[in-house]
Amino acid sequence: MTIQLGKYGLWRGWPGLDAQIAAEVEALGYGAIWIGGSPRGDLKIAESLLAATERIVVATSIVNMWSTPASEVGPSYRRLAEAYPDRFLLGVGIGHPEAVKEYRKPYATMVEYLDALDAEKVPRHGRALAALGPRALRLSADRTWGTLPYLTTPEHTRQAREALGPGPLVAPEQKVVVDTDAQRARSIGRPVVATPYLKLRNYTSNLLRLGWTEDDIADDGSDALIDALVAHGDAATVAGRLAAHLDAGADHVAVQVLTADNASPLPALRELSAALHLR
Repeated sequence: MTIQLGKYGLWRGWPGLDAQIAAEVEALGYGAIWIGGSPRGDLKIAESLLAATERIVVATSIVNMWSTPASEVGPSYRRLAEAYPDRFLLGVGIGHPEAVKEYRKPYATMVEYLDALDAEKVPRHGRALAALGPRALRLSADRTWGTLPYLTTPEHTRQAREALGPGPLVAPEQKVVVDTDAQRARSIGRPVVATPYLKLRNYTSNLLRLGWTEDDIADDGSDALIDALVAHGDAATVAGRLAAHLDAGADHVAVQVLTADNASPLPALRELSAALHLR
């Protein structure tokens, strides 16, 4: 396996990604761009970002198994892997039951989907699986390069590393607000966390496993929970929070920058690049 993610990358929903952002993120020294928001199976958005850059890895986080058949994404994967060797990683996942009427037997569906990716000749080390609970984490290690946990903490990262052992990829997502005003930072982060994630049982079940309480989850999240899920402060403080995932066993951290009024993430990414010594 020669895909090199580096230690830090950008996570952003696909409608907010374009060639200009991709080129600057690469120039700032980040190692990967994670395409969020269930990108389409044709992977055209990934192709456009790869074409606009020279070295950075582009990955999906995630292609949704319910909405995109493996038979559709498989040829798209092969097209990108051939055109951009070692620069594309296919992240796949099951999504959550509240969003999909057909949601049933999620573990069996993941196994069947990975079987179908095998048939499409998507190699084990060219794909990763969104996983939170112990069984899904084990599957990610057995059938893919590793796991892409979302809405987690360094404690979950530590548990994931212990469960997977050395070798498999652990690449958690971490939301951040670069702002020293805690109240303002929470006002930016809380709506993103509360809706929809604190209303989705796969995420809330994971938070309860990590020791958070029903009271923490209620009423759009306690300050303590929001502070854990959305790192905030100046760039140096946020950089320390990101590094905590690496200290807990992560190989890479996908940084989701949250801003007021959906402003560009680039100013914060520039500050973080300097604080993380990426260049």
